[in-house]
Amino acid sequence: MGEQLAERSATWLHPAITKDFPMSVALTAARRPQLDLEGALTLAQETVIRDTLPLVGAHIEEIAPTFYRRMFAAHPELLRDTFNRGNQAQGVQQKALASSVATYATLLVTPDAPSPRELLGRIGHKHASLGITEDQYEIVHEHLMAAIVEVLGTDAVTAEVADAWDAVYWHMARTLIAFETDLYADAGVEPGDVFRTAVVARRVEESSTVVSFELVAAEGEEPLRGFVPGQYISVGVRLPDGARQLRQYSLSSAPAEGRWRITVRREQGEPDGEVSTHLHRTVREGDQLEVTLPYGDLALDTASSDPVVLVSAGIGVTPLLGMLHHLAAEQRDRQVIVLHGDGDAADSALVHELVDTVAELPAHSGSRLHLWFSRSMASDPCAAHQDDRLAAREGRLQITAEHLPEAAEVYLCGSHGFLQGARQQLAEAGIPEERVHVELFAPNDWLLPGR
Repeated sequence: MGEQLAERSATWLHPAITKDFPMSVALTAARRPQLDLEGALTLAQETVIRDTLPLVGAHIEEIAPTFYRRMFAAHPELLRDTFNRGNQAQGVQQKALASSVATYATLLVTPDAPSPRELLGRIGHKHASLGITEDQYEIVHEHLMAAIVEVLGTDAVTAEVADAWDAVYWHMARTLIAFETDLYADAGVEPGDVFRTAVVARRVEESSTVVSFELVAAEGEEPLRGFVPGQYISVGVRLPDGARQLRQYSLSSAPAEGRWRITVRREQGEPDGEVSTHLHRTVREGDQLEVTLPYGDLALDTASSDPVVLVSAGIGVTPLLGMLHHLAAEQRDRQVIVLHGDGDAADSALVHELVDTVAELPAHSGSRLHLWFSRSMASDPCAAHQDDRLAAREGRLQITAEHLPEAAEVYLCGSHGFLQGARQQLAEAGIPEERVHVELFAPNDWLLPGR
């Protein structure tokens, strides 16, 4: 199945890449994938997918690790240099990839299902930030389909079943390959050519577990490019065992000429985060880092004048802080409401920066900020300003207590549990789902809005 990828793909890809195009950041919002769902599957294939989805879904937690076991055995360099080893060890990334295909299949065969645009947009931007190229889809296809057969057996995976799931996979792959080609073309680079060298110009300890790194281009390289506020980059580090591991970090500042800032929380657990620990312990001013061009679909629409609501928890503040800085610099009259929750006010990263930035916005914009601290608020981070637009209290973030503008665009970022609770509160507050934009700091790329 899928042996004709090279021939099929000829009609999906754009024939020319403009070398002098400055970057997708010339756009006012992140690119979204183009969808052509008409005739994605034949009627017979749709019937087979509906009939077999329950079986595939019931075995997804067996199919996923089988797929990765087979693929990493054949291509160990992918685990060493591309995939997140920490997430692989915990099993969460395994479920994410396999579930994305099953979710896509569900959307293709379910009348009035949500559009898969958000799903594919999230995956495509992530792939571009990792430098994923067309040939790697063939590798995934080979081992995913083999895993389905291994787990379900040849009696269940008949020729008709294999053909239907093959069609689902390649329709999804075809759409992603075309979309990712557009992303690379926007950046004026060949597919996969996204890696650059940056130098740490400044290191700032933001809290006991959070550090910011300000980056500039290495000598002799092109300046670091602009970006749409809210986007992220991948950072690659070479670990002691020789593995090159990649992680995504949001750009926590506004677009500035030739300068980026990332803010990294040290991930502590079983196991500790390999890359975040390396960055915290070893990277100092003057050191070089491997970075990629900026990508990400949770990006501020800078052409809009609608009110903006920024809702975050903990380190989820980073992409939204970048948006806030842009609004303060370029759209000062645009109303922005900042709602942020954290643990201990005395050890919360970037909170004072949030407060100071909102305090600088003109009063007539109607902008305001509300902070919540779930563990301790020994001191009030808003006290120095004596501004009634700024408020802080102990407890958990309560969106339903806020009066939000009906036309507001809402941007959410945080953990899975936080996003579920925040979405529910936004629904109770009457905010339409289509105006809620989500960034999940976890590998669940298949997670759809409202799910």
